Amino acid sequence: MEYITRYPKLISFIDGMKDSIKVDSKTGVERLNVVVKKNFEELMKIFSKEGFTRVKFERKQPFQLGNGLSLKLKKPWELHVRLIEMKKGLIAIHAEVEISRDYLQHLFSQRTPVIYEIEEMLKKHKVDYKIWNEQIKKYVHTVFNNYKIKLSATIIPVFAWKPMLFVIGTTSSFYLWKYVHTI
Repeated sequence: MEYITRYPKLISFIDGMKDSIKVDSKTGVERLNVVVKKNFEELMKIFSKEGFTRVKFERKQPFQLGNGLSLKLKKPWELHVRLIEMKKGLIAIHAEVEISRDYLQHLFSQRTPVIYEIEEMLKKHKVDYKIWNEQIKKYVHTVFNNYKIKLSATIIPVFAWKPMLFVIGTTSSFYLWKYVHTI
């Protein structure tokens, strides 16, 4: 139950300056954003065609447009996308891979930002995009090499929380029924 991806490591900007993407043991890799010049509705149609569904419960980020979107990947992983308004006409796509919301481990699992998965989808739909480095406030011109990122599911097997609620509710109702009939 691993998910393997790549993420830019050494990049350059239009002005020729080079920089490496930082990795922190607590926060993971420094976030890069995919930026498009499309309106919100067009992007929602593209994501819908790719199989993304709206996320019902999430912590919204500042300037987030609408609800986030998720796409089920191989079990237990999902791709979570948020659309963030940058300035008029530009939308930043924040994407990360994490354990699906269908599992209890979603609350405390590893997650990592991704861009190549989004890039591939945008190329498929012929959408022009740029990669934005939020830390430096510049567009990425070239990616020289990549990190190889391997996410592992937790040591404990993933537990689907919806069936657990059903079992707990059913068991509780039987005990309540037994208690009421013994009074």
